[in-house]
Amino acid sequence: MKKALLLTLVTGLLLVGCGKKAPESAVDVAAAQQRSAAASAATEKLAADAGSETSDRADPTLERVAALPESGQLPGGKWKAGQHYLPVVPAQGTSAQPGDVEVLEVFWFGCGHCYALDPFLENWLKSKPAYIKFVRVPVMWGPVHRAHARLFYTLQALGQLDSLFGPTFDEIQTRNNPLVDADEGKTLKMQLAYARSKGIAETDFNREYNGFFVNQALQRADDVTRRYKVEGVPSIVINGKYQTDVAMAGGHEQLIALINDMAAAEKKR
Repeated sequence: MKKALLLTLVTGLLLVGCGKKAPESAVDVAAAQQRSAAASAATEKLAADAGSETSDRADPTLERVAALPESGQLPGGKWKAGQHYLPVVPAQGTSAQPGDVEVLEVFWFGCGHCYALDPFLENWLKSKPAYIKFVRVPVMWGPVHRAHARLFYTLQALGQLDSLFGPTFDEIQTRNNPLVDADEGKTLKMQLAYARSKGIAETDFNREYNGFFVNQALQRADDVTRRYKVEGVPSIVINGKYQTDVAMAGGHEQLIALINDMAAAEKKR
């Protein structure tokens, strides 16, 4: 693919948003942008209130809810399967230890709705029950997402992720530094320059960037994206059994309440 087309692809991905898989060509990017513009009037309020991109997924609700036994649904009628959450069929294994409940967020640094949700998650992390094990996984749809995922895991390998997760979001979302380019070499230079600005030595960054830990982590993220059939971010998965997002829950605060209730129900099982 010519560089001009690749540049169009990168720009289009950052503009189209975080509700669909990456378009495969510059033509697809343009078409996606046209669809996005046409739908913006109808989705603007939802995006503003709920903070999650809608996706093009077909409605799997009836099939997936039908596969969920009565015992698997939340008690009390506050949250309804098919409306506030969907069952993951079949349920997936998690990294949580016995007695713990995994809450997994699939996100993308380039997603404005992920950025809007993050302060709510960070505040929740300060008071969440100890049995909830929170895990972030970067989505792995296409080259731009993979480039951001490589940065995410490089920072993790360097022990800098906790301190730089928020600043990296800020760098992309508010300082308009995409930290990715159509040219992979330029992507590395951009990300290295960012890391150096945060006090990370060039030799340390380069050592981990293509290292064993990062490459293995990218494979696991690819597996998570595929197993959970992620079509929009941010996406939340509770204990490998239930999948939800801000729009389904009804808002940021409602999503946090739903996570707590679902995790508590799982803890009791």
